[in-house]
Amino acid sequence: MRKKLKSITNKLYSAAGIVLLLLLWQALCSFGVVADYMLPSPWTVCKSFIESFPVLMGHAKTSLLEALLGLSIGIALAFVIAVVMDRFRVIYQMTYPLLVITQAIPVVAIAPLLVLWLGYDMTPKVVLIVIVCFFPVAIGLLDGLRAADEDQMSLLRAMGANRLQIFWHIKLPGALPAFFSGLKISVSFSIVGAVIAEWLGGQSGLGVYMTLARKSFAYADMFAVIFLVVAISLVMMGLTGFLEKKLTPWRQIKKT
Repeated sequence: MRKKLKSITNKLYSAAGIVLLLLLWQALCSFGVVADYMLPSPWTVCKSFIESFPVLMGHAKTSLLEALLGLSIGIALAFVIAVVMDRFRVIYQMTYPLLVITQAIPVVAIAPLLVLWLGYDMTPKVVLIVIVCFFPVAIGLLDGLRAADEDQMSLLRAMGANRLQIFWHIKLPGALPAFFSGLKISVSFSIVGAVIAEWLGGQSGLGVYMTLARKSFAYADMFAVIFLVVAISLVMMGLTGFLEKKLTPWRQIKKT
C-alpha cells in the first residue's frame, strides 16, 4: 500500500511540474513578455493541434511506420552484433571502435548522403533510424552479456551445459535489464530520427509537415508536431517499460 501511494505521489509531482511549466509559458505569452510569432502560447498550440488533427494523424502514420521499421531492424542488428562481439574477442576489439565512430558522426551530416545514395523514398529514412537506434541497444546488451556471473556459468559447465544453454539460461536473462535500458533510449530516438530524416524531403511524415509549417510561418503547427512527437515517444517508452516488466518478472519480485 505504501509503495502504491509513493508511486501515485511521484506521478502527481511529475504532472504538477508539467502543469506549472505550461502555466508559466501561457503567462509569458498572455502578458506579452514573448511575442506570439516567436513562441505561440500553449492554448494556441492546442487549438492548432485540434484543427489539424486529421492531417497530423496522416503524417504521424508515415513517421511511425518508418520509426518502427527502423527500430526493428536496429534491434535485430544490435542483437547479432552484441552476441558475436561477446563470443569472439577479436571481433569485439575490431568492431567496438567502429561502433563508436558511427555515433561520432552527426546525424545531420549523414542524412544528405543517404538521400543522395538512396533517393527520397522511405529507404534512406529507415537506414538513418537504424544507425541512430542500434548503438544504445548493442552497447547495453553487450555490457549485460559481458557482466554475466562467472560462478553461475562455471556451475552450468560442471553440469554439462553447452554454450547455447549457458547463453539462454545465464547470459541472456542477466543482460535483459541492460538491454531494456538501451532500448528505452532507442525508442525515443526512433521517432525523432524519423522526423529529422523527413526534413530532407518526402511526400508525407511529421518532418515534412513541420517543414511546410516552417516555410509558411505557422509556428503553432510546428509546436503541435513537437507535442505529438513527445506524446508518441512517451507512449512508446511506456510500452517498452510494460514489456520489460513482463520479461523480467524477477526484478519486480526483488523490488517488492
